[in-house]
Amino acid sequence: MKYLLKEHGMAAFVNEYVIQRTIPIPKLLYAFGVCLCKELRMKQRRTLMYFLRVALSRELESRERLLTYNTIDDVVNLIKASKRILILTGAGISVSCGIPDFRSRNGLYASLQENGEYDLDDPQQMFDIQYFRENPAVFYSFASKIYPSNFIPSPCHRFIKLIEDNGKLLRNYTQNIDTLETLAGVQRVVQCHGSFATASCINCKVRVPGSEIADDIMNQRVPVCKVCNVPQPPLGATKGKKKGKKRKDGWDSDASDEPEPPLYPPGIMKPDITFFGEKLDDVFDRSLLEDRGKVDLLIIIGTSLKVSPVSDTISHLPHSVPQILINKTPVRHINPDVVLLGNADDIILHLCQKLGWDLPEPPLPTTSTHGGSNSGSNSRLNAPTPNLRKRPSAEFENEPRRVGNSHVWLFEGAEGGKWVEEIERKYQQTASESTSAASTPLSSPPASEVGDTRQMKKARVH
Repeated sequence: MKYLLKEHGMAAFVNEYVIQRTIPIPKLLYAFGVCLCKELRMKQRRTLMYFLRVALSRELESRERLLTYNTIDDVVNLIKASKRILILTGAGISVSCGIPDFRSRNGLYASLQENGEYDLDDPQQMFDIQYFRENPAVFYSFASKIYPSNFIPSPCHRFIKLIEDNGKLLRNYTQNIDTLETLAGVQRVVQCHGSFATASCINCKVRVPGSEIADDIMNQRVPVCKVCNVPQPPLGATKGKKKGKKRKDGWDSDASDEPEPPLYPPGIMKPDITFFGEKLDDVFDRSLLEDRGKVDLLIIIGTSLKVSPVSDTISHLPHSVPQILINKTPVRHINPDVVLLGNADDIILHLCQKLGWDLPEPPLPTTSTHGGSNSGSNSRLNAPTPNLRKRPSAEFENEPRRVGNSHVWLFEGAEGGKWVEEIERKYQQTASESTSAASTPLSSPPASEVGDTRQMKKARVH
């Protein structure tokens, strides 16, 4: 029962046990450790199905690690053997390009919170759709700093391209909005949270190329929809404002003023990036459904997996598919088979050296053509000058260090914290117990000593 769920997913489980075999839902819940009281067992089927889905989701989230895989060589062999690799990426793969991540201690949200430059109760309001509708100027006063211009794909982006060139990429699911995967040449990519490549009107939904609002973004202007805001002919001179009524003690200003015009026109253009409160594009769900039965290796790079529904992707994949995590910090709510902590670029370069692969050369940056006084270095997050040369692993200052005898490896830049300390302490304790057991004589004590011990026990009883 659990095998079917973990390998084929919730839909297959419900079809098999609820629809085909017509097993009562309370009985299925009991199999997963949920015992309903009499009142709850009498609830409508829709309510019982909700209980079942919660129980099944909890089971899917508790993946057991595959103990076969523990080392970097295991990772290399998995990449060599796999033919349909699914790569899930986040902001961590673009940090070295000069684009900040969102949730690290030096990330975008921390920076917004610390600077207090924008009138935000919560830094995540910057990407909240309701807040955008009320005050789009806040987003557009900031958007130029993350606009994908003059950035060069990192080794991580080029590694994904290399996987694809070797015929091994099933699909790249990226949470990033910088389109650097596309710039690196990756074809099989799903931009889960959209991108700046296109923009749409929040009123009439007309879609245009992102380049049409690029100048507004770089000059911190709120772009308006050309369909919703057709230029009106100038009003005649006789149709000015109405004069107010005169009172004995002066003019009644309240009565004379016309209603205040809206702060913004009805049609505001918004880049097609997914804000909080918006549903992901249907392409995400369709692709995941298609890929679920094909994937033979999952590699997670540069993401904390905290944003739903992308964070739920892992629970939808078969539990028997090996999982590799490459990230600066641990992701504690998942259970990958091998964890490589550190700077993602360094880890990728090390794997390429082990694989005997050469990364493709990065494309040269294109010079921005967007004018305006704010398009310079003061309003942008300038990308550092990248090292375009492939660094072999031998040139690293430190070779990766294994945490105890575990599946966790530390590279330069790793931030493992207490999680790594706990693992190290656990393996040290295990090693100490093994050493102690090995040094303890296995021979039985002499019969006389056994007899003496029995006599002592009897004496204590009396």
